[in-house]
Amino acid sequence: MNLAEQYIEKQISTLKKIKDIPDFRPGDVVKVHNKIIDESNERIQMFEGVCIARTNSKLGSTFKVKKISCGMCFEKTFPLYSPLVTKIELLRKGKVRRAKLYYMRELVGKAARIKEKRDLSTTKSTKKKAK
Repeated sequence: MNLAEQYIEKQISTLKKIKDIPDFRPGDVVKVHNKIIDESNERIQMFEGVCIARTNSKLGSTFKVKKISCGMCFEKTFPLYSPLVTKIELLRKGKVRRAKLYYMRELVGKAARIKEKRDLSTTKSTKKKAK
């Protein structure tokens, strides 16, 4: 590794210690807390939707979130390690077989739903307790 790559790895490790970034993938429903700075005030705006893409390019890593509001689709790209992204919450895991879900851009309503990934380890333990 050269010096630039070592510096980038060091920066990523310090940012991961400061920020709690969950392990999410395309298809997962996430809530992003984004800091908006206006002229005199600053506020936190939440953007909740389905992650349709994620690019991993070290410090330049980004992810795209698609949200349907009032029948209209909104898509926003967030930098993963940006100081303006204060918090990322993983609400639900989705079951998909693609890395990029760009086909979801045209889908609205029931067609835009994604099946939820179930955790089999918890269901087995609950069945044993029921017996």
